[in-house]
Amino acid sequence: MAKRLFDLLGAALALLLLAPLLLAVAAWIRLDSPGPVFFRQERVGRHGVPFRIHKFRTMVADAGGLPLTVGADPRITRVGAYLRRTRLDELPQLIDVLIGRMSLVGPRPEVPRYVAHYPPGLRERALAVRPGITDPASLEFIDEAVLLAQAADPERQYIEVILPVKLRRAADYAERASLATDLGVLWRTLRALLRQA
Repeated sequence: MAKRLFDLLGAALALLLLAPLLLAVAAWIRLDSPGPVFFRQERVGRHGVPFRIHKFRTMVADAGGLPLTVGADPRITRVGAYLRRTRLDELPQLIDVLIGRMSLVGPRPEVPRYVAHYPPGLRERALAVRPGITDPASLEFIDEAVLLAQAADPERQYIEVILPVKLRRAADYAERASLATDLGVLWRTLRALLRQA
């Protein structure tokens, strides 16, 4: 209950304070390339329930291909490159937090394609809590696109090397999460983003 109240207050306050920035980013996206402002994609939420996540669009409209970003992905727009580097593209997920599909802190929600690779034991533990905008694994793999670009087969590298580590971090988070640990993750995330800006 305390976590949910913290999420509600935090998301509502952030949306209020960041409203001018969100509007400016939306206008920038529309001016930069044709297509919608938001990108909606199916992700797997708590207890395996699917939902559609909100993000600012960072790729060309109707971009196909893998649901992974590998290095200097040609699908990424000029504005999108900046939004991804600074993680501003994630801010619309505050809406998902208000709705109750996500939390400020929690395991990042994965697409069904990769959830299918979760081992049964870890799957239940990793999906026991609401997914979040940020988490320890996100900080650990903040340069994931660069790591994948170095692999001969990026998707195989993701499934066999990166995903298992993320799953262990998600399970650990689900078992040990507290308001104090969430505040710590948010602080570390803010510091990381300031370095990226």
